[in-house]
Amino acid sequence: MHIRHLPRLAATLALALLSAAACAAEAGYERVKVPDGDQPPLDTAIWYPTTAEARSTDLGPFTLPIAMGAPVVGKGLPLIVMSHGNGGSALSHHDTAVALAQAGYVVAAVTHTGDNHADRSREVSMADRPRHVSRAIDFVLTQWRAKPQVDPARVGVFGFSSGGFTAVAVAGGVADLARVGPHCQAHPRDYACLVIAKDPAGAIAAGTGGPLSGRDPRVRAAVVAAPALGFTFSRESLAGITLPVQLWRADADTVLPSPWYAEPVRDGLGTPPEYHPVPDAGHFDFLAPCTLRFSLMAPPLCSSQAGFDRAAFHREFNAAVVAFFGRTLAP
Repeated sequence: MHIRHLPRLAATLALALLSAAACAAEAGYERVKVPDGDQPPLDTAIWYPTTAEARSTDLGPFTLPIAMGAPVVGKGLPLIVMSHGNGGSALSHHDTAVALAQAGYVVAAVTHTGDNHADRSREVSMADRPRHVSRAIDFVLTQWRAKPQVDPARVGVFGFSSGGFTAVAVAGGVADLARVGPHCQAHPRDYACLVIAKDPAGAIAAGTGGPLSGRDPRVRAAVVAAPALGFTFSRESLAGITLPVQLWRADADTVLPSPWYAEPVRDGLGTPPEYHPVPDAGHFDFLAPCTLRFSLMAPPLCSSQAGFDRAAFHREFNAAVVAFFGRTLAP
């Protein structure tokens, strides 16, 4: 399939190629446990630049070109923290993480406690997620084995779906969760409303009636893809976001459909984001392209609209993400 050019794509690809050429790195990989106070530690995957040889490595149902436990190369490295969607994992966006590591970034992808593929006991609660991102930043900057090589002034966040909501909150947005009830009364079949309907008591306990904020002033740029609960934000509640935002929307998203999710974030930001609507893409097309093994395990996550080439799209998507952080997290 021929992917229609995204806005500013030519400049984006050029910057990404220059960045990759400058680093010429492979992606190292390791798994760590990030302390989270009196809560269970966060299972976190870290990708980073290395000169060690990368090998095709199976991690569960995925195959990644990585160098396991290799030395970290470079100084003043920027850090990107990734937040996955509802029921996801630290590996949900592994191809984007590899692309960033090859371009010279450290990437820390948390598995959100209680809202992941193995444990959905707290999936109705969004309040913990911003804290998880901040804990990952704390860990990399103060405890990770290569902490002296990371620049604390060059920190970004990447989030998809519930992780997109998380990224907006970490960037400085304040969600008005009191809007959830009226929205779900009007749109009970929306995905978020179906999740809440499974555990209404848990939703109330999680605080779906008040404001939610989680700003981390260390974060300087945000990539937000198909954000959940976009309708809980307004121009007033997004006024605290002064950092650059790259915002993505899937035009054929039936999980978080137009106009209640990406659009309120786009329209509410004081500084217009770098906005990318993706023709023919579905919600899950922002996840890494599926292997055959994963397709058999989770068909709904791997089914794209007829004619849409997820792998081709991700080559453009990853290049655009790398180039955006290259501009916004420049030394």
